[in-house]
Amino acid sequence: MMTSSLYIGLMSGTSLDGVDGVLADFAGGAIRTLEAAFVPFPAALRAELMALQVSGHNEIEREAMAANGLAHAYAECVEALKLYAPGPVAAVAVHGQTVRHRPELGFTRQTNNPALLAELTGIDVIADFRSRDVAAGGQGAPLVPAFHAAAFGTSGTTRVVVNIGGIGNISVLHGDGRVTGYDTGPGNVLLDGWIGRHQRKEYDEDGAWGARGTVHATLLSALLEERYFHQPAPKSTGRDLFHMEWLDARLADFTDVPSADVQATLTALTAETIARAILLEGVAVDAVYVCGGGAYNGALLRALAAALGGNMPVDSTAALGIAPNRVEALAFAWLGYRFNARQPGNMPAVTGAKGLRILGALYPA
Repeated sequence: MMTSSLYIGLMSGTSLDGVDGVLADFAGGAIRTLEAAFVPFPAALRAELMALQVSGHNEIEREAMAANGLAHAYAECVEALKLYAPGPVAAVAVHGQTVRHRPELGFTRQTNNPALLAELTGIDVIADFRSRDVAAGGQGAPLVPAFHAAAFGTSGTTRVVVNIGGIGNISVLHGDGRVTGYDTGPGNVLLDGWIGRHQRKEYDEDGAWGARGTVHATLLSALLEERYFHQPAPKSTGRDLFHMEWLDARLADFTDVPSADVQATLTALTAETIARAILLEGVAVDAVYVCGGGAYNGALLRALAAALGGNMPVDSTAALGIAPNRVEALAFAWLGYRFNARQPGNMPAVTGAKGLRILGALYPA
């Protein structure tokens, strides 16, 4: 059994931009990031992964081929990180690319080929982290709150960690050690889709385009009527619900709203749904820390602070020692470390699973 404390974590999320990777050291139970890397998806792979978000012709074969392409992108990221490893790497922990998330039907699917990744890298691969939680009656998401508690929790201090990737989620780290949280709804997924359609850009850098627009209050109210926002936790979501067709259906009665105003309203939607989730916890929060791509959107962070009433400090996780774009990959490296230690990685209070479970499946090198 490998005794190295070095792990590589790989995450490719709802934004579908590429692979975030970290090389981490968990010696002595500490959490240290040694190096980080990013490998963008080739345009054809990104397009295919986007197309696989919905049913289509020959999708079984297409998904398998996309999984092979993913494995090669993952391997490229691993090779870049291995150069900085001071010793052997115990395992690569890889999330895979979510193409379906239907816990209400008893499944979640993360496209991946971990066997090929083990062949390409010569390192043990740990994958398929979500399915065991779903099998135990849970949502399979979000899984990051357990890591947030380990990395950012402090006794006697109530903190909220907000991950804003394609989808937003919160982890409420209570001062008494309890952890609650769930997916709040759209993070960047609609913002990216709208600017892609109208500006041919992959994302709204610093929220600049949305900041030029004006929030349309009636449209925002219509968007907030979505049933998901009013469902009790535990709950999780993804592109299965929040996609451009969802947005287009709701814009049908607002065809006269300028495109920049729609972007401003989508920014407000993300901020408002996250703020409501935090305020519904009904606890005094010392500070809110944001990670994920949304942490680099200044307009979104200002909107979040305003939606929280202006009395909760809002900062990025960099203030706690971990760069926002490294948190999720580091979380899965940590989950891989937990798997090898045969320790649970889920939080039943968050996902709704019947109990603590060891998450992941091993593909030996």
